[in-house]
Amino acid sequence: MEIGIVGAGIAGLAASIRAAVAGHKVTVFEVNSYPGGKLTAFEKQGYRFDAGPSLFTMPQYIDDLFILAGENPTDHFKYTRLDPVCNYFWEDGTTLSAHADKKQFSAEAAKKLNVPADYVLSSLQDSADKYEANGRIFLEKSLHKWSTWLNIPVFKALLKIHKYDLFSSMNSVNEKLVKHPKLVQLFNRFATYNGSDPYRAPGLLTIIPHFEHHIGAFYPENGMHSITKAVYELALRLGVTFHFNTRVEEILTKNKVVYGLKTVEKTYSFDRIICNMDVFFAYKKLLPTHAKPNRILQQERSTSAIIFYWGIKKVFPQLSMHNLFFSDDYQSEFKQLKEGKIAKDTSIYINLTTNHTPSDAPEGCQNWFVMINVPSQSAESEPLDIDALRNQAITKLSRMLGEPIQLLIEMEEILSPKEIELRTQSHQGSLYGTASNKPLSAFLRHPNFSNEVKGLYFCGGSVHPGGGIPLCLLSAKIAVELL
Repeated sequence: MEIGIVGAGIAGLAASIRAAVAGHKVTVFEVNSYPGGKLTAFEKQGYRFDAGPSLFTMPQYIDDLFILAGENPTDHFKYTRLDPVCNYFWEDGTTLSAHADKKQFSAEAAKKLNVPADYVLSSLQDSADKYEANGRIFLEKSLHKWSTWLNIPVFKALLKIHKYDLFSSMNSVNEKLVKHPKLVQLFNRFATYNGSDPYRAPGLLTIIPHFEHHIGAFYPENGMHSITKAVYELALRLGVTFHFNTRVEEILTKNKVVYGLKTVEKTYSFDRIICNMDVFFAYKKLLPTHAKPNRILQQERSTSAIIFYWGIKKVFPQLSMHNLFFSDDYQSEFKQLKEGKIAKDTSIYINLTTNHTPSDAPEGCQNWFVMINVPSQSAESEPLDIDALRNQAITKLSRMLGEPIQLLIEMEEILSPKEIELRTQSHQGSLYGTASNKPLSAFLRHPNFSNEVKGLYFCGGSVHPGGGIPLCLLSAKIAVELL
């Protein structure tokens, strides 16, 4: 068959590889001049930055693509496991390194917070148990096909549904397991991995720490953008055709069956279409005459972000690759986000890669990727005061690191929600599609296929199983298997 793919984000790239390996002729259309979607990079004044996702977990999903194609992953893509995974900072001067090894992590928490080591160990075991019981079933299969539900492993998983904490908040589960306010805040933080609110998101999301502290967090050699490069080059070796700087204007259908794509310059015929575009814009722009799944499209969006890319002319040895500077009132921070506002004291995430790739900054300098969660931006949202947020971040980091950060910034770029939407077609600038703030959110995402149009499939962060690199890769796997 001839397969057309709309969008060369990481899910579109993975889908192209899987379809090509299956023997199909694959053509990918991308409006930008480059592949990768959010997973891109840039350089300025001697500093290199990964522009988008900064956390890499579940590397086996990348390796699988090479193995599927009959290649040795390590010949083309290398990565190392991080330790510590993340350094955490609080306003009262408390710091904590979350080590990759769960026993080291628990010992560090016991030492720094004066709590029993069992607090961390019990939470991580709960995370592992949830993943083993249901994670692979619900993340690697379509939740919208009867065939998924009519098998023994799923039946057994459903018998244990009361253990998944679907109807308890993530915060309440963490309060029960780790108890100490700072540890609760640390484990609540994992809700932000899919742009959700730990005080509303279901306790099932406590599964997320399993990815970091049992499987591991990793750093790809030469940075996150090397994921895009490696996967794109694999697709080329498999004969996938790419058209960059090419905007798809419409998915062509007849009698509710796809037959091709229309770009500005040409019409192409295809037997099947895989759409890696945010489903909101896919229906609005590419399927203008078809009924829209409004219940899905009107769901609450995940958070967005303001990102400051700073070239810092100093080395801060207390910073690891991943760092989080917490606000004093985490619950208030998320309450403000829910109301479309930004708290006066926000948590700040800093990613830097110079500890692993010194050439990413001039000697004696660091490349700071400074991120603040902000509400997704609808047409009715109040304009973000980026200057105020910048000053807020500089003041907080200067206070907590004991250095005048403003004087150390010698290079700067800023990415806002509007620019995120413009560059990546992510509705309202949301980073992870719809939020997961309701008990059954995982079951309410758009399926990986169209219920109305035969031959149309979907992948990417706006559909099942969700946002983030691992889930986008799984969405491609599900879509191609269905196809």
